[in-house]
Amino acid sequence: MPPKALFFGAIGTLVETSEIQRQAFNAAFAEAGLDWDWDRDTYRDMLQKPGGRQRIADFADAQGETVNVDELHQKKSAIFQNRLDEGVALRPRVAEVLSSAKQHGLKLAFVTTTSSENINAVIRATHGTLQRSDFDFVGSDDMVANGKPAPDIYEMALEHLMLKPSEVVAVEDTPSSAAAAVAAKIKTIAFRGDYAEGEFEGVADEVDILTPATVGLVEEEELNFAS
Repeated sequence: MPPKALFFGAIGTLVETSEIQRQAFNAAFAEAGLDWDWDRDTYRDMLQKPGGRQRIADFADAQGETVNVDELHQKKSAIFQNRLDEGVALRPRVAEVLSSAKQHGLKLAFVTTTSSENINAVIRATHGTLQRSDFDFVGSDDMVANGKPAPDIYEMALEHLMLKPSEVVAVEDTPSSAAAAVAAKIKTIAFRGDYAEGEFEGVADEVDILTPATVGLVEEEELNFAS
C-alpha cells in the first residue's frame, strides 16, 4: 500500500547545493578577514553534522578563535542566496516523484531545519519548477529547539499533518539527517548527496536515483510496464 505522505528532509534531497554552500562559507570567511578555507574533504567531514551555525562554532573552537557565529552565518547565507540566483535544477527524477506523489493524493512535506531565507532562496532558484505551495508542511530552524539528528522537526510535521509514522516515507541525503527520521520511526530512504560521508543506519533502503517505485508509490513492475 502506498504511503499517505512523502517527507523530503533536506534541501539536498531536492537540489544539490553542497558545493555552492561550501564556496559561500569560504567567501564569508574571507569577507570577515578570517584565513579559514574549507576544502572539499574538510567540508565533507563537516556535513556529518547538520547545521551551518554549529559547523562554524565547532570549527572556531577547534581553531581556538572567537567569532560572531550568527553574524558570520548570516553573511554566508546572503552570499549563498545571491549565488543561487543563477538557478539550480532539481536532482534527477525528483520532479517525477513529486508529480507522482501529487497524482496519488499524498501529502508532501519539506522537513528541513535550515533557515527560512535559504528555503525561499532555493525555491526561487528553481525558477518555478518548485513552489512553496507544493508542500503541506515546510520546516525551518526556528521551529524546533533541537535540530537534526533529533527527531523534533519530524515529530512536528507528523503532528501538523495528523499522520502516524507508519503512514510516511522520508527521504534524506546525509546519515545525520536520516537519523532524525529513523528516530521518529519513519521509513527512511537514503538518497546520498555529493558530499555525504558515512553509513546510513536504520534506513529502509539507499538509492542512487529517486523514482516513484523507490518511495513506494508504484510497484516496480507497474513502473516498467508504464515505461
